[in-house]
Amino acid sequence: MAGKHFPTGGLRSTSFPFSSSLAVTSLSLLALFLTFFFFFHNNSSSSRCLLISDPLDSPLHLSKRNPNPSSDAGPPPEYSFVASLEKFLTTRAPPFSSSSPADAAGSQSVVPDDADAPTAAAKALDDSMWKEETERLYGDPLDPWSAPSVVRVYVYDMPSKFTYDLLWLFRNTYKETVNLTSNGSPVHRLIEQHSIDYWLWADLIAPESERILKNVIRVHRQEEAELFYIPFFTTISYFLLEKQQCKALYREALKWVTDQVAWKRSGGRDHILPVHHPWSFKSVRRFMKNAIWLLPDMDSTGNWYKPGQVWLEKDLILPYVPNVDFCNSQCLHDAQSERKTLIFFRGRLKRNAGGKIRSKLVEALHNTEGVVVEEGSTGESGKAAAQNGMRRSLFCLSPAGDTPSSARLFDAIVSGCIPVIVSDELELPFEGILDYRKIALFVSSKDAVQHGWLIKFLKNIDSRQIKEMQINIAKYSRHFLYSSPAQPLGAEDMTWRMIAGKLVNIKLQTRRSQRTVEGSRNLCTCECRPGNITRVF
Repeated sequence: MAGKHFPTGGLRSTSFPFSSSLAVTSLSLLALFLTFFFFFHNNSSSSRCLLISDPLDSPLHLSKRNPNPSSDAGPPPEYSFVASLEKFLTTRAPPFSSSSPADAAGSQSVVPDDADAPTAAAKALDDSMWKEETERLYGDPLDPWSAPSVVRVYVYDMPSKFTYDLLWLFRNTYKETVNLTSNGSPVHRLIEQHSIDYWLWADLIAPESERILKNVIRVHRQEEAELFYIPFFTTISYFLLEKQQCKALYREALKWVTDQVAWKRSGGRDHILPVHHPWSFKSVRRFMKNAIWLLPDMDSTGNWYKPGQVWLEKDLILPYVPNVDFCNSQCLHDAQSERKTLIFFRGRLKRNAGGKIRSKLVEALHNTEGVVVEEGSTGESGKAAAQNGMRRSLFCLSPAGDTPSSARLFDAIVSGCIPVIVSDELELPFEGILDYRKIALFVSSKDAVQHGWLIKFLKNIDSRQIKEMQINIAKYSRHFLYSSPAQPLGAEDMTWRMIAGKLVNIKLQTRRSQRTVEGSRNLCTCECRPGNITRVF
């Protein structure tokens, strides 16, 4: 080869040039192959997600700081509501208003006095949205903007008395732990565990350069939107404002939203309303029953939601924000040998409605070896006791509360403890995507309250099944964590995946409502859902 220098005494043959070249080429290819093999093997071993075949006697392959391995390259996400809120308010929010949120002034969309004007404006918006949808339907299939998997959301710019002022109010008062509900629960902790409205909104309005999720896009023109997000913090206002202040603010928010042209166009069917605490927005939400409600469960006894207000086809169940810290891969590995308790529960032992099952379970499990049942307590000591108890137990009891759902289910999952669910009418978050039979045990209330039945049932579970469920919990736990920035496969991402699956039906109901004639059925649905009637035998 011209310009190539071969040192004297090298292994260069003049007799068999073809064989020599072939040998050198073969050795080079072999060396290249080995290099790629070891590089790939080392990288895949260190970064792979937990597999079903991974044994529990070795650390699970999830990041210690971040349960989502795919996002380790960026800054670590923040999972604490208080820490995330502090950063949000000090970097992106307007300053706190000294006036009461219920009295604070705020601009809103002006609705013309002309009675025909709202109808005309709604029709104009409807025509513009139809044109946008048509362009996406018949446009370039390779255009990411046309991808049907991308949800386009318009976020209302509501006056700060509905948004920032309420966040500031929480931030400036959350250390006042003396503020309790009628049953003794600290209101600020309740706000934290129902803070899904903050996590979703903070992600939607974040600068696009800081966002990770790509399956939901915030649009700034209403005609481009498929859904409309209402950023009103209904839980904070319920717990931190005086009763009459709160009701007044609810009425103002109701008027502000229902005056919007987009609401009038669809009757609110394409609007997302976060009401994750059962008492949130309770005094006026019947006027917004067409909207997509983000809920903790679907109790319909009349205590919380009236019949016809909530159903799975329209609304969405979201997980509570866990009260305990996430048990990462090293934590799960270390806790494995410490799980000596068979079944654990710590919480309020007396509840109403379906929650009456708790006192019956206490009687059935009393003085049983391997069982720890404790009355819950507040503060850091109560959190530590619950967290330590769950990390030292194989199974965690998750009975119904005042409503079918309970935060303990999600506390158990992020602690690596297999939930034992005793709540006959429970609906679960993201169940269209997740199979809870792989991570939890479902027991009827009729069986659970029989003396000795539950313990015998748990002791008869095969050790291989327990190990498989623990492995699946380690994989599933990321789906119940809210964070900033929102992570792929985190709770926010799973929310939008579920909503994307509802979009076609949302558009069907909207268009059907726009063309039905007088006397026809306004809503075609099947009312066959029982309430929160977990039975006490």
